[in-house]
Amino acid sequence: MQYRKLGNSGLKVSEISLGSWLTYGGYVAEDHAVRSIEQAYALGVNFFDTANMYERGEAEKVMGKALASYPRESYVLATKVFNKMGDGPNDRGLSRKHIMEQCDASLKRLGADYIDIYYCHRYDPETPLEETMRALDDLVTQGKVLYIGVSEWTPAQIVEAYAIADKLLLDKIIVNQPVYNMFNRYIEKEIIPVGKAKGFGQVVFSPLAQGLLTGKYRLGQPIPQDSRAASKNWDEKRLNEKSLQQVERLSAIADELGVKLSQLAIAWILRQDNVASALVGASRPEQVVENCGAVGLKLSGDVLNAIEDILQS
Repeated sequence: MQYRKLGNSGLKVSEISLGSWLTYGGYVAEDHAVRSIEQAYALGVNFFDTANMYERGEAEKVMGKALASYPRESYVLATKVFNKMGDGPNDRGLSRKHIMEQCDASLKRLGADYIDIYYCHRYDPETPLEETMRALDDLVTQGKVLYIGVSEWTPAQIVEAYAIADKLLLDKIIVNQPVYNMFNRYIEKEIIPVGKAKGFGQVVFSPLAQGLLTGKYRLGQPIPQDSRAASKNWDEKRLNEKSLQQVERLSAIADELGVKLSQLAIAWILRQDNVASALVGASRPEQVVENCGAVGLKLSGDVLNAIEDILQS
């Protein structure tokens, strides 16, 4: 495993991180989830990601239970706040009340004394940003949170948060968690440049485009019945003829390099030095092993150009 600094902070995270979106505490059996976490840890993954909203806290419980046997200082634990966690008017958002209450609830479910990275899962237009930033800074001061982050905020929203932090001498954002893969590259235009300028890194989710870049979906072949595309948790627009043709051509490049398509896709992401980690999901330990195989895979200029030609076709 290799490690990268997260933004301008001193925190080092593994280039592959393990998440629990739509898996742990849900349709993946707990023993499979725990074995995946154990496999990741054994391979040097030190960065584990969850959220309060994943199965209404059940994913946090599974994650906390699985990590409890390891020294707390040996891993980086991230969770999130924003989404609906109850039926009351204050049970969602980024108000001081919701942030403080949900942080305590997450700590209890995780069985932890502190959270390494606390993300604002989305932007809250109903709460003054200063209120949110002050609440997060207070959590850092209290020692409940070590670093703060955001997910899927616009460049303007992040820049405003930095301006407030500078003005009020508050703790600053060190990480953004956006979607990023070969088929969704929006962060290249503004988010990554802003990250480099302001000092926050990217921990990207959906690096394999919800399985499209694993090679399991092939042109002219039926959708595997045990795949995510066969379930309700899938964007059907992804499985179009153009994208499947691109997958075929990308698979040919992976074959020439002697690697899996998934490994090629993750290595392509890690070519960005502002990306600290690719956040993968895994329902089986073998998937963790395969994804970690991307670490250390350097793509030549010729290979990157060939990939770009395919993606632009």
